[in-house]
Amino acid sequence: MSWMSSKEYTNTISYKLSSLSDTKRHGYKVSVKNLNSWFGSKQALKDINFDVKENTVTALIGPSGCGKTTLIRCLNRMNEMTSSAIVKGSVYLDDIDIYASNVDPVIIKRRMGMVFQKPNPFPTMSIYDNVAAGLKLNGIRNKALIREIVEESLKGSVLWDEVKDELGRPGLSLSGGQQQRLCIARALAMQPEVLLMDEPTSALDPIASAKIEELMNELRKELTVIIVTHNMQQAARVSDYTAFMYLGELVEYGPTKQIFENPQKELTERYISGKFG
Repeated sequence: MSWMSSKEYTNTISYKLSSLSDTKRHGYKVSVKNLNSWFGSKQALKDINFDVKENTVTALIGPSGCGKTTLIRCLNRMNEMTSSAIVKGSVYLDDIDIYASNVDPVIIKRRMGMVFQKPNPFPTMSIYDNVAAGLKLNGIRNKALIREIVEESLKGSVLWDEVKDELGRPGLSLSGGQQQRLCIARALAMQPEVLLMDEPTSALDPIASAKIEELMNELRKELTVIIVTHNMQQAARVSDYTAFMYLGELVEYGPTKQIFENPQKELTERYISGKFG
């Protein structure tokens, strides 16, 4: 995968917050510190703390309702779209607290792209326009540049060879797995530094799921990836680090090999071995 280096593209899309922080003091791409979240009076996350290294894949695992999706939505302030949501604590992107009062959440969402459980191409748009939509909304008018970014993004999501001769087709005409890769291409077009993926293969067949897993392996070369998954075998295959969550708490976090082969907490061992969940 190659990323665009055009001055226009960089200035318009790659919203670097250098004016807020000039150095990476802690050495991590994402750091979560004492993060708590509520929906109304119900607490969904309880004192979450962990650090994510750059150019790695981190898997969030745990039974349904344990807080995985709430956590990943907190990582780019998407939780704020829910009126009853409350968040306390800090999430650092490099050394910038994304919840600081002087940080624009729109910029954070561009730097930390999101791919959802169910593929959601824009229904009235072509394959090409699905990928180009964010660029146009953010002021890119150079058609040649847009074409270049669309091609690179589709190559980055390993979809280009399958659609390059039919970019005018509706995005919804693609198969489920292709639609999910189209949504990944749409996210990549905004040149994120972190890609958040909320169960991106749960609605896909095994062949399509395998392609998404192969893609994650490629994406880690350029991006930092954080994925929510119910599939423990998938977590073991694709991730460098794994976080096991239960009832809103982070029970254990560490290298994936250690979590799956030598967990330090009894609750982790019971979940990994299928005794509950």
